Amino acid sequence: MHELTVVEVRVSTRGSTPVVVLQEVDGGRLLPIWMSAGGAAAIVSATEESDVGRPGIHDLVGDLLSAWSTQLDEVRIVGYDEGQFHAELRIGEAVLAARPSDAIALALRAGCPIRCADEVLEAAGVAATEQEPAPPEDEVEKFREFLDQVNPDDF
Repeated sequence: MHELTVVEVRVSTRGSTPVVVLQEVDGGRLLPIWMSAGGAAAIVSATEESDVGRPGIHDLVGDLLSAWSTQLDEVRIVGYDEGQFHAELRIGEAVLAARPSDAIALALRAGCPIRCADEVLEAAGVAATEQEPAPPEDEVEKFREFLDQVNPDDF
């Protein structure tokens, strides 16, 4: 298993599908995961302060774990098959299947490690260049505008 960190979330140049880019902590390979706008929004919102009076589902899961005196120990990206990633949550001895977007959003809120299986990085990882170009500001702004306008009926 390799530890990863979230590098960025942005709209793909291939269309309007959001992508989260993870990178090995040691600066190695990148792992791009395309996902729904809702999944990307959950990851982006994990970097913002939550609304205590109206928590989102990922905040609520964290609150439930705390109420039960337990915590999310780690998130693992464990599979990749025909373009689909598979993840799991490790909570004590329990292992629960999860969508990667939910797993990453929960990991960011819990401050726990995100790890990835060797075979997933071999199948879907890409080499990181030494000087990764910054995302164009207009791309970031377009994505923020999209998130401001998206509602549940869009899905």
